[in-house]
Amino acid sequence: MLFMKNISKTFYPGTVNEKCALKDLNLTLADGDFATIVGSNGAGKSTLFNAITGAFYVDRGLIVLDGEDITYQKEHVRSRVIGHLFQDPLKGTAPHMTIEENMALAYLRAKASKNAYFSRIKAADKARFREQLSLLDMGLEDRMKQPVGLLSGGQRQALTLLMATMVTPKILLLDEHTAALDPATAKKVLELTKKIVEERRITCLMVTHNMQQALALGNRTLMMDAGNIVLDVSGEKRRGMTVEDLLEQFALRAGKRLDNDRILFSRVEN
Repeated sequence: MLFMKNISKTFYPGTVNEKCALKDLNLTLADGDFATIVGSNGAGKSTLFNAITGAFYVDRGLIVLDGEDITYQKEHVRSRVIGHLFQDPLKGTAPHMTIEENMALAYLRAKASKNAYFSRIKAADKARFREQLSLLDMGLEDRMKQPVGLLSGGQRQALTLLMATMVTPKILLLDEHTAALDPATAKKVLELTKKIVEERRITCLMVTHNMQQALALGNRTLMMDAGNIVLDVSGEKRRGMTVEDLLEQFALRAGKRLDNDRILFSRVEN
């Protein structure tokens, strides 16, 4: 589903602020793969996502999604087939628009027709929105006419997840999408994420700081450092790994110990 070859990106080249964010990165995801990504700040995780979504063009390399070369495709075109959730619950929704209007925008954006934005939402579509909202078990199906800005962070993030997957995307990118939520809400949104991804077999990349999640969710675990993927484990090898095993393998591949306190503390989280 996703093929990335020799991807490199340097910001502010030739200046004192020059930063090599991605360096000759290679990644292949099969249809239905659910890979978790772990790495310290500055490892290149969010930059990898932005390269896929088209937030910037890479300096060199090739990006192919579902057989189509999207390396230099514009961001708004890619957004029709790529779902993207951020750590900040305020991103991904329009606060002054109603829940129904936000869902309508997401639904129409994913349509293949060039005139989709000028289409009208039918009664059947609204009924589907209500049905989808009821799956969240947050009572949002009875608040469809209320502005999204009145929702809590957890409700907005759950709504954003629903919007990103309403029309099944070719790939779903989750950038620590539960990190800013309280533990109970984070657990609920994570369970919803797992359910949607598994039921629809959505190809998914999820950044997490939680080492337990990195090994428990999906079918692959990637670890990044200095703009590259230094570890990629799956199958039987992954199933038998502990968090300590993962940290040890990272040290062997990266030539240093992982020094991110937030990630290391997650070893003792329940």
